[in-house]
Amino acid sequence: MAYPLFSDEYFMNEALKEAEKALLKDEVPVGAVITYDTQIIARAHNLTETLNDVTAHAEMQAFTIAANTIGGKYLIDCSLYVTLEPCVMCAGASYWTQLKKIIFGAPDTERGFTKFTKKLLHPGTTVISGILENECNKLLTDFFKEKRDRHF
Repeated sequence: MAYPLFSDEYFMNEALKEAEKALLKDEVPVGAVITYDTQIIARAHNLTETLNDVTAHAEMQAFTIAANTIGGKYLIDCSLYVTLEPCVMCAGASYWTQLKKIIFGAPDTERGFTKFTKKLLHPGTTVISGILENECNKLLTDFFKEKRDRHF
Protein backbone atom coordinates (compact mmCIF):
# COMPACT_ATOMS: atom_id res chain seq x y z
CA MET A 1 0.00 0.00 0.00
CA ALA A 2 1.23 3.50 -0.78
CA TYR A 3 1.23 6.11 1.97
CA PRO A 4 1.70 9.87 1.64
CA LEU A 5 5.40 10.62 1.31
CA PHE A 6 7.10 11.40 4.63
CA SER A 7 3.94 10.75 6.69
CA ASP A 8 4.04 8.74 9.92
CA GLU A 9 2.43 5.87 7.98
CA TYR A 10 5.14 6.08 5.31
CA PHE A 11 7.95 5.75 7.87
CA MET A 12 6.12 3.07 9.89
CA ASN A 13 5.78 1.09 6.67
CA GLU A 14 9.58 1.33 6.34
CA ALA A 15 9.88 -0.01 9.89
CA LEU A 16 7.55 -2.87 8.92
CA LYS A 17 9.96 -3.75 6.10
CA GLU A 18 12.67 -4.08 8.73
CA ALA A 19 10.39 -6.26 10.87
CA GLU A 20 9.93 -8.55 7.87
CA LYS A 21 13.73 -8.90 7.63
CA ALA A 22 13.72 -10.04 11.26
CA LEU A 23 10.96 -12.52 10.47
CA LEU A 24 13.09 -14.08 7.71
CA LYS A 25 15.80 -14.66 10.35
CA ASP A 26 13.28 -16.22 12.77
CA GLU A 27 13.71 -13.21 15.04
CA VAL A 28 10.76 -11.58 16.80
CA PRO A 29 9.55 -9.36 13.94
CA VAL A 30 10.17 -5.87 15.24
CA GLY A 31 11.61 -3.19 13.00
CA ALA A 32 12.71 0.39 13.49
CA VAL A 33 13.80 3.40 11.50
CA ILE A 34 15.14 6.70 12.75
CA THR A 35 14.53 9.85 10.78
CA TYR A 36 16.06 13.29 10.73
CA ASP A 37 13.59 15.66 9.09
CA THR A 38 12.42 13.58 6.11
CA GLN A 39 15.53 11.42 5.78
CA ILE A 40 15.93 7.92 7.18
CA ILE A 41 19.30 7.81 8.93
CA ALA A 42 19.00 4.35 10.49
CA ARG A 43 17.20 1.09 9.70
CA ALA A 44 17.28 -1.87 12.06
CA HIS A 45 15.45 -4.96 13.26
CA ASN A 46 15.66 -7.37 16.16
CA LEU A 47 18.88 -9.38 16.24
CA THR A 48 18.66 -10.98 19.69
CA GLU A 49 18.81 -14.55 18.35
CA THR A 50 21.35 -13.82 15.63
CA LEU A 51 23.75 -12.06 18.00
CA ASN A 52 22.80 -14.13 21.07
CA ASP A 53 22.33 -10.79 22.83
CA VAL A 54 19.22 -9.91 24.83
CA THR A 55 19.91 -6.20 24.30
CA ALA A 56 19.93 -6.41 20.48
CA HIS A 57 16.43 -4.98 20.12
CA ALA A 58 15.56 -3.10 16.94
CA GLU A 59 15.58 0.22 18.79
CA MET A 60 19.01 -0.34 20.33
CA GLN A 61 20.44 -1.30 16.94
CA ALA A 62 18.85 1.78 15.38
CA PHE A 63 20.26 4.10 18.08
CA THR A 64 23.78 2.88 17.36
CA ILE A 65 23.39 3.19 13.60
CA ALA A 66 21.88 6.68 13.86
CA ALA A 67 24.60 7.90 16.23
CA ASN A 68 27.27 6.59 13.87
CA THR A 69 25.51 8.19 10.90
CA ILE A 70 25.35 11.66 12.43
CA GLY A 71 28.61 11.39 14.34
CA GLY A 72 27.14 12.00 17.79
CA LYS A 73 25.17 10.23 20.50
CA TYR A 74 22.37 12.78 20.83
CA LEU A 75 19.41 12.35 18.47
CA ILE A 76 17.67 15.55 19.58
CA ASP A 77 15.97 16.34 16.27
CA CYS A 78 15.30 12.71 15.33
CA SER A 79 12.23 10.49 15.41
CA LEU A 80 12.11 6.76 16.11
CA TYR A 81 9.50 4.71 14.27
CA VAL A 82 9.17 1.23 15.73
CA THR A 83 6.59 -1.47 15.05
CA LEU A 84 6.19 -2.47 18.71
CA GLU A 85 6.04 -0.22 21.76
CA PRO A 86 9.54 0.01 23.25
CA CYS A 87 10.33 -1.95 26.37
CA VAL A 88 11.70 -0.31 29.52
CA MET A 89 15.31 -0.89 28.39
CA CYS A 90 14.77 0.77 25.01
CA ALA A 91 12.72 3.61 26.49
CA GLY A 92 15.52 4.22 29.00
CA ALA A 93 18.12 4.25 26.23
CA SER A 94 15.95 6.67 24.26
CA TYR A 95 16.14 9.04 27.24
CA TRP A 96 19.90 9.30 26.80
CA THR A 97 19.60 9.89 23.04
CA GLN A 98 17.14 12.75 23.72
CA LEU A 99 14.88 11.76 20.81
CA LYS A 100 12.35 14.32 19.64
CA LYS A 101 9.63 11.73 18.97
CA ILE A 102 8.85 8.05 19.43
CA ILE A 103 6.18 6.71 17.11
CA PHE A 104 5.13 3.10 17.59
CA GLY A 105 2.64 0.79 15.94
CA ALA A 106 1.46 -1.98 18.24
CA PRO A 107 1.20 -1.57 22.00
CA ASP A 108 3.05 -4.06 24.18
CA THR A 109 0.60 -4.64 27.02
CA GLU A 110 3.01 -6.92 28.90
CA ARG A 111 6.42 -5.27 28.61
CA GLY A 112 5.87 -1.87 27.01
CA PHE A 113 7.21 1.16 28.83
CA THR A 114 3.78 2.84 29.09
CA LYS A 115 2.66 0.02 31.37
CA PHE A 116 5.20 1.24 33.87
CA THR A 117 5.75 4.96 33.35
CA LYS A 118 6.38 7.53 30.65
CA LYS A 119 8.90 9.15 32.99
CA LEU A 120 11.53 6.89 31.42
CA LEU A 121 11.56 9.18 28.40
CA HIS A 122 13.38 12.47 28.01
CA PRO A 123 11.02 15.35 28.88
CA GLY A 124 11.39 16.69 25.34
CA THR A 125 10.23 13.43 23.73
CA THR A 126 6.74 13.23 22.23
CA VAL A 127 5.02 9.84 21.90
CA ILE A 128 2.58 8.86 19.16
CA SER A 129 1.05 5.39 19.19
CA GLY A 130 -1.15 3.26 16.96
CA ILE A 131 0.39 4.09 13.56
CA LEU A 132 -0.36 1.08 11.30
CA GLU A 133 -1.25 -0.74 14.50
CA ASN A 134 -3.20 -3.52 12.75
CA GLU A 135 -0.35 -4.33 10.37
CA CYS A 136 2.21 -4.30 13.18
CA ASN A 137 0.02 -6.46 15.44
CA LYS A 138 -0.68 -8.98 12.67
CA LEU A 139 3.00 -9.58 11.97
CA LEU A 140 3.68 -10.27 15.65
CA THR A 141 0.51 -12.31 16.24
CA ASP A 142 1.17 -14.52 13.21
CA PHE A 143 4.79 -15.04 14.27
CA PHE A 144 3.92 -16.19 17.79
CA LYS A 145 0.98 -18.30 16.57
CA GLU A 146 3.31 -20.15 14.21
CA LYS A 147 5.83 -20.64 17.04
CA ARG A 148 3.10 -22.13 19.27
CA ASP A 149 1.75 -24.31 16.46
CA ARG A 150 5.24 -25.72 15.75
CA HIS A 151 5.56 -26.87 19.34
CA PHE A 152 2.29 -28.81 19.43
